[in-house]
Amino acid sequence: MKNLTRLFVLLLAAVLVSSCSSLAKMKKNADKVQYEVTPKVLEAHGGMVAAQVKATYPAKYFDKKATLKVTPVLTYEGGETAFDQLLAAQGEQVQSNNKTINWTGGTVTWSGSIPYKPEMKVSEFKLKIEGTKKGKTLVFDPVKLADGVIATSTLVMDDPKGIKLKDAYQRIIPDQKVASILYQINQADIRPTELKKEDIAALKDYIAQLGQDSTKKLTGLTESSYASPDGPMDLNTKLSEKRGETANKFIGKEFGKSPVLADKNLIKSQTTSEDWDGFKSLVQESTMQDKELILRVLSMYQDPAVREKEIKNMSAAFETLKTDILPKLRRSKFIVDANLIGLSDSQILEAMRSGNVANLTLEHMLYAGSLTTDPQEQLKFYTMATEKDPKCYRAWNNVGVSDLNLGKADDAIVALEKSKAIKNDDVIKNNLGFAKLMKGDLAGAKEYFNSMSASTAESKYGLGVIAIHEGNYDQAVNLLGTEPSFNLALAQILKGDLTKAKVTLDSVKACKCGAPSYLKAVCGARLGDRDYMLNNLREAVGYNAKWKDYAKTDLEFAKYFADETFTSIVK
Repeated sequence: MKNLTRLFVLLLAAVLVSSCSSLAKMKKNADKVQYEVTPKVLEAHGGMVAAQVKATYPAKYFDKKATLKVTPVLTYEGGETAFDQLLAAQGEQVQSNNKTINWTGGTVTWSGSIPYKPEMKVSEFKLKIEGTKKGKTLVFDPVKLADGVIATSTLVMDDPKGIKLKDAYQRIIPDQKVASILYQINQADIRPTELKKEDIAALKDYIAQLGQDSTKKLTGLTESSYASPDGPMDLNTKLSEKRGETANKFIGKEFGKSPVLADKNLIKSQTTSEDWDGFKSLVQESTMQDKELILRVLSMYQDPAVREKEIKNMSAAFETLKTDILPKLRRSKFIVDANLIGLSDSQILEAMRSGNVANLTLEHMLYAGSLTTDPQEQLKFYTMATEKDPKCYRAWNNVGVSDLNLGKADDAIVALEKSKAIKNDDVIKNNLGFAKLMKGDLAGAKEYFNSMSASTAESKYGLGVIAIHEGNYDQAVNLLGTEPSFNLALAQILKGDLTKAKVTLDSVKACKCGAPSYLKAVCGARLGDRDYMLNNLREAVGYNAKWKDYAKTDLEFAKYFADETFTSIVK
């Protein structure tokens, strides 16, 4: 019995030694396995880091009874992240669900992705390998396949394109006062009773006020004299001219010494021999029995004599015209045009900044927001407008847009929700979409943009930014439009249109953040344009020193890491 036990132990040891030796041999020859990784340098797209690996095992490498559990991992300072999918393989005598590799060799193809996080910008893509045979496990040396991660896609700017609602303030408002004097048939003398009418008295008062009020300015006085369209044309022409003369005498006598009419070029005169337009208007406004018949005659005949003849043939209708219509056309009409001048920009700004707003209207306050480029001051002014009228949805909307411009997404949402409760329209949806985008809520932002009844350039831009986040660069370029912007250039770079991206970037204004300049450097590196890259990298770090540290580890510049000029810029 002891001999049998000793034999069993020896046989078991032999098996274990055999298992170990075969796994050890596979570990020793691990460098004979060929790996192809795509991409050569890992990149972040759509918030994910993806990779593909093809492992080719040579002939006589894979033990028939062995299994290799291969785990792709991304290692970085402070940790590592493993891909869920395994690059697993087994020998031809193993009964399992892994890819079988024959004794003659074979390949295993794998692809997977993990969520990107900033620590992965400096990382290594490795394979962790663990061999198993008959319950015995052996850990192989890790295999490095690639560096990572190019994170250029994460440079996307969630800059808001908020839409402000306009004020209705008009500093200069046209105003007008009209008065008329009527004449007896075939007469041109002004009757004293006509000068005592209310509209003439109001006209005199209006002109007097223009001379006393600096907020009102006369722009012209027009005198128009007419004859009614009955009687011979020659007579009517002379009548309208004589009426014009008497009307002008009245103006000269009444207003000749008025300071507001000192410039005689402001006074215009005109005459109309036969006032068919006025005739038509009065007939249309009347309730006379043959109204439609008369209007039909006017539309059928253009010759004044024929018109007059046809209308006089309608004897009953003509009697009504003689008493109700024609006397009103024997007239001189005075039209005074003026501008009502409101507060100047400086006056409005002074009142808003001092808080002395008792004399300002809501429209003044909304207008004040357009008089300053300081976002903090804009927020202050629009907030004051909400205090003036808490139910003004324009004021709340503009407060929200000001908050967006200040990067205060939460505050913007509060203001925009108040505006939405008063009136929910496309402008509010657009602005709430950008607030959600700034908070990283891509789904919420997309829902707002897509719920608009009609898309705008702003909402398309927002959807374009979301498309970059999602890694849909063709879609992003289409949505971002043709106006040069940082994000448009970024999308063009990420989809490989480097020449177009360079043209776009050269049209984008540099800013203190340094981002456009840095993206130019990235574009230059991808184009292999060293000078363009270095000049713009130098500009970027000049604007913002944070780009030094970022560029030091940015694999976009990997081939320049040993370049003396590059290192001098980022040191």
